[in-house]
Amino acid sequence: MSTSKILIIEDDVFLGQRISQLLESKGFQTKLCQDGEQGLLEAIKHSFDLVLLDVMLPSLNGLNVLTLLRKERQTPVMMLTALGAEEDRIKGLSIGADDYLSKPFNFTEMWLRVDALLRRTLQSKEAKSTLNLVDNLLTLSRIGQSVHFDQQIIDLSPIQFRLLWLLVENQNITLSKAFLSQMALGKAHNQYDRSLDMHISRIRKKLVAAGMPSEQLSTVHGQGYCYR
Repeated sequence: MSTSKILIIEDDVFLGQRISQLLESKGFQTKLCQDGEQGLLEAIKHSFDLVLLDVMLPSLNGLNVLTLLRKERQTPVMMLTALGAEEDRIKGLSIGADDYLSKPFNFTEMWLRVDALLRRTLQSKEAKSTLNLVDNLLTLSRIGQSVHFDQQIIDLSPIQFRLLWLLVENQNITLSKAFLSQMALGKAHNQYDRSLDMHISRIRKKLVAAGMPSEQLSTVHGQGYCYR
């Protein structure tokens, strides 16, 4: 964990340096970029374990950076959004962000959230008990976190992959939002937090676009979600 490499894309020089100093004091390696375009190039050219991505950036905003990054890499991304910018958070999660943090934030909370996200990613990579799940036309593989439906590649973020894996692994069982939130997002479920719902919606949209019946990944109102 302490050797993890983190890319910080933040145009506020003072804030970026403070984040970098804090993470390096915890043993992480960091790279700081203050421009969206430069940050995107770094994220694609080099291997990072996590990207901290501000939304408001010069040359290329954070949402555009994330959209382009997801075409090349599935590096975990934590968005840094303005307090109350719910639209940015929803948009970020819908296009592949794994978590978000609202500014201004407590630096201890930031460090704990970063640590939790890295641990979830590490646990997913190290899970060796089952490497593949197959259900009819749907195939999930832990190697490269790849998903195929009817031989079509389905691009999912690390969190979305974990969610789908849990649902397919427990086929025909309704999994509660509390369970899914804790197991895939690493945090307790909050009824006002729509991040879990956004991730499920994004997974369903991608699978349906590939030809899967929408009811195969169903919402069980008042309970949670079920893969049938």
